[in-house]
This record gives sequence, structure tokens and C-alpha cells, in this order.
Amino acid sequence: MEQTMIHHDSHYDPEASKIGMWLFIFTELLLFGGLFIIYSVYRFMNPDAFHLAAKELDTTIGAINTIILLVSSMTVAMATSAIQNKNIKLTQILLGITVVLAIVFLVNKYFEWSAKFDHGIFPGSEHLINDMSKGEILFFGLYFVMTGLHALHIIIGMAFIIFVMVFVAKKKVHPERYALLENSGLYWHLVDVIWIFLFPLFYLIT
Repeated sequence: MEQTMIHHDSHYDPEASKIGMWLFIFTELLLFGGLFIIYSVYRFMNPDAFHLAAKELDTTIGAINTIILLVSSMTVAMATSAIQNKNIKLTQILLGITVVLAIVFLVNKYFEWSAKFDHGIFPGSEHLINDMSKGEILFFGLYFVMTGLHALHIIIGMAFIIFVMVFVAKKKVHPERYALLENSGLYWHLVDVIWIFLFPLFYLIT
């Protein structure tokens, strides 16, 4: 039995899994970094159009979503601390809160996007093509691509956290083996950091 346990633990390398997650995060940062550079170039070329287009966005919803993601980052970090302290119930509760906050973020984003669609502001719309300048078209194109890609990462992060919750319930993630929970937290922090850049770029900078 002892040999079996030693053999089983020899396959558990939390540092290797964490390095793998950091490498993945690095590729994601390259992706969004490229998009941020494209945004910056087009904004430099069309400052007035970007300023005008930004007025169409709801800063209040953007600010609320920023607070939601900051709180969710706190809860997922607290979940890691909870499992280290062998408080499994609290770990599950905190992960559940993180998922709920992610859903609230997506619901807010859905209503924000719906408002734009109702006003005819979406890629390929007649209003966008016929009534707006090239700079405004570029702004909204980047807005939908970048916030849409971020929303996709939110959904993936939710799935990751739910997956971890199942593993915690099955005791496959526990106080002696919680690297998967740490990695889900790292991914979620990435999602939050990306939004911290998206929010001022689209909603605040004029």
C-alpha cells in the first residue's frame, strides 16, 4: 500500500502544472497584447472618431462589471486559502460565488450588447456602415471582437472552476493536492487583468 501511494504521488508535480499554466497565460497575453497594439494604432489614427464612439458605451455597466470581476478574483483566491486550511465546505462556497459573479458579468454584458444591437450598432449593420465614420466602425469592430473574446474566456474560466468544484467534491482536489485549484485561480486572474485593460481603453479614455 505504501509503495502504491509513493508511486501515485510521483506523478503529482504541482510546480510543473503551474509552469504549464503560466506558459498558457503567456500565449493569451500575446494574443490580447497584439489586439491592444492594434487598438492603440487605430485610436492614434482616429482620435476624434474613437472619442465619439466611446460615448455610445455605458460606463456604469462597465464599472459594475469591473467591480464584479475584482470581487470574483478575491473569492477564487480565498478558495485556495480555504483548501490550504482544510476547509472544504468554504472552498466550495467561494468557488460557487465566483461562478455566480461570472454569470452576473455575462448577463450584464448580454444586456449591454443587446442595447447596441437595438440601436443598430453591430458589425455589418446598415447604421454602422452608412451613418458612421471609418474610425467609429473600427472602434465598434474592435469593441465587439475584444469584449466578445474576453466573454469567451469568462465562459471557459467558469467551466474550469466548475470542473474544479466537481473534483473537490470527489476529493480528487484536496488540501494535499490543490494545484488544479491554483491553476484555475491563475486563469481567472488573467481574465480579470484583461478586463482591467479593456475597461479604461473602451469606456474611460477620451
